[in-house]
Amino acid sequence: MSTQPLVLVADDEPRITKLVSIALSGEGFRVITANSGEEALARAEEIRPDIVLLDIVMPDLDGIEVMRLLRERRPVPVILLTAKGSATDKAKGLDLGADDYIAKPFHPDELAARVRAVIRRSTGLQPGAGVIRFDDVEIDLERRTVTRAGELVSLSRTEWLLLQHLANNAGKVVLHTELLTKVWGPEYRDDLQYLRVWISRVRRKLGAKPGEAGRIRTFQGIGYLLDIEPAGSAAADGGASSTLGADTGPTADVEVSDQVNPDQDDGSGGA
Repeated sequence: MSTQPLVLVADDEPRITKLVSIALSGEGFRVITANSGEEALARAEEIRPDIVLLDIVMPDLDGIEVMRLLRERRPVPVILLTAKGSATDKAKGLDLGADDYIAKPFHPDELAARVRAVIRRSTGLQPGAGVIRFDDVEIDLERRTVTRAGELVSLSRTEWLLLQHLANNAGKVVLHTELLTKVWGPEYRDDLQYLRVWISRVRRKLGAKPGEAGRIRTFQGIGYLLDIEPAGSAAADGGASSTLGADTGPTADVEVSDQVNPDQDDGSGGA
């Protein structure tokens, strides 16, 4: 499954969805379209896009209402598309929570640039930043690629989303509930066993040996931390943090069997 950003475009005009799809696909985005507000909500639940482009005027649910309902389910960046180009309309859309606003007609290059900018802001990246290196691993958060020893690592969409959130917070403990909510949605916030399965998978993709935590350290009952410090630096700090982050005891999750059917991942877009 590609880790390139997944864009959901909702507009009741087929020519607009086709234009947007062609423009963004040509820039490396993956694009899914919807022809109504109701369809947009259903597709968003199914594929969990990285960003949503919404036409304000649609026959069933307008873009503002769709945005509100989407945000009730999970945080997702939204760009509003509309033929209304006045400063008042733009201000209203932004005041209601949109991340950006593009008036029709728009240039394809401008559209792609705005989409990239909103995704960067939503993930906390700055232009040209976001490359994390440790051992023989390189994580490029902007390009959404991972390499080991110079070879591209194949990640499922869920594996990437999980690693992305850990990498965005490298060196910090990320709570179990935060990871589950960010990657799968609030309905999964207490499903720790599900998280353990995916952490185990990502560890292996980063080169951890069976029975070892590798660079993703466990803080029992709290969360996980992506350790990007040079090897051996934790021991030099006196070992206290190493003890807290060790995968020891009956709840260690270094090796977890795939008993929660993780293969349902990419059938639904990695949700």
